Amino acid sequence: MGQICFSMRFAVQWLYSEKKKKSVIPISFWYLSIIGSTILFVYALFYLKDIVFTLGQSFGLLVYSRNLMLIARHKEQASA
Repeated sequence: MGQICFSMRFAVQWLYSEKKKKSVIPISFWYLSIIGSTILFVYALFYLKDIVFTLGQSFGLLVYSRNLMLIARHKEQASA
C-alpha cells in the first residue's frame, strides 16, 4: 500500500504538469510522498526491522515535511 501511494505521486505530478503545460509539483505530490513514506517507514521498522530501510524512509519524511512547511510559509507571505 505504501509503495502504491509512493508511486502514485509520479502519476499525479505528470498529469498536473500536462494540465498546466509546464513542469509543476502539486501539493498532493508531497502529501502522497508523506503517506507512502510513513507506511514504508512503519513496515521497515516493525515488520522488517531493517535499520537502513527505516533511516532511508525517515530522511524522506523530513524532506517532504519541510517542503510542505516552505509552501505554507510562501503562501502566508504572499497573502500578507
